[in-house]
Amino acid sequence: MKNIIQFQITEEDGYYIAEGVNVAIVTDAPTLDELAKNIKDAVALYFENEDYSTLGFGSAPSVLANFEISALTYA
Repeated sequence: MKNIIQFQITEEDGYYIAEGVNVAIVTDAPTLDELAKNIKDAVALYFENEDYSTLGFGSAPSVLANFEISALTYA
C-alpha cells in the first residue's frame, strides 16, 4: 500500500500547477498558499466515497509536494 500522495509543482505564466504523480489529479492557483488548499480539496474530492485501499493507498495517506525550481544561471 502507498502511504504518500505525491504532486509535482511547476510555475507557468504566473500560476502554480500541481500534477499528481501517482493519482490523476491536476489543480492550479496564483499562490502557493492557495495551491496547497486546492490540492487538499482536490484530494478530498478524488477520494470522496472511495475506500483508500481500493485505490492502492493506506487508510491515512500523506500528501507530498515537490516544487520544481528553474535552472540557476551564474553570471
